Amino acid sequence: MSKPKIYIDGQVGTTGLEIYSRLSLRNDIEIIKIDPDKRKDIEQRKICMEQADLVFLCLPDQASIEAMELIDKNTKVIDASSAHRVSEGWIYGMSELNSRQREAIQNQNRVANPGCHATGFIMSVYPLVQTGIISKKDVISCFSLTGYSGGGKKMISQYESEKSKDLYSPRIYGLTQNHKHLPEMTKICGLEKEPLFHPVVADYYRGMATTISLDGINQETIYECLKNWYNNSPLIRVSKQNEGMIASNTYEKKDTLELIVCGNQQRVSVTALFDNLGKGACGAAIQNMNLMLGFDECEGLRC
Repeated sequence: MSKPKIYIDGQVGTTGLEIYSRLSLRNDIEIIKIDPDKRKDIEQRKICMEQADLVFLCLPDQASIEAMELIDKNTKVIDASSAHRVSEGWIYGMSELNSRQREAIQNQNRVANPGCHATGFIMSVYPLVQTGIISKKDVISCFSLTGYSGGGKKMISQYESEKSKDLYSPRIYGLTQNHKHLPEMTKICGLEKEPLFHPVVADYYRGMATTISLDGINQETIYECLKNWYNNSPLIRVSKQNEGMIASNTYEKKDTLELIVCGNQQRVSVTALFDNLGKGACGAAIQNMNLMLGFDECEGLRC
């Protein structure tokens, strides 16, 4: 049997480069390579896409939309941008939501890879809404701490060259409450109102801690709900913690995600701890590829 052929459109970006590097270690797929000088040549890209069984789009949003015009409808696509995450005809690439979601990823040709901040938020909130522990009408407050690799090559360069004073401290952004991950956070969780969302970038390379806060609910209720929901998800761990500190780079270079439930009988926080380039991007994309091509879901993942 021939190996599935994979083309990564946008191999030189942060996400594309890591996907390429990781898939290069596998012997069960074939990566289609493009001449570096031709990577922006539309005709050459189209030829590569026509040869592929599956295409990763690791591009800015508008470039991903334009790239779709080059791809045959029967070719499988995983879009790592935010262009199609709430679009009709696309499946949201988070298999852990429920069995129907996993089956849809396995059987459809268009999968939108989740955003990094959205991954942490949805993993915490979706089960709580589905079980009625929190209402769809609630406005949920969330802050999400990420390493600077989440900002792509430009931000990486800023942090790894001669830094200005502000880069040594955590920086809050998305100040207009219009962050591009909000639509998927709202739609996938079935919320009626967008969350109050506060993303923060800090002076470390990779790792995320995405935290929601809930009032009037006890810790054990939240813990049991999440533990039961993700009981059969090999990449998700649920734990309780009421002492010490939580380090946002704990899962650096891992593809797993931990939901840590903290608090007491009246106030609770849930922190999703994971790697923004792992379960928050490249790891999730490879996981979706595995499902779409019939491989074991965890093949090539770092657990």
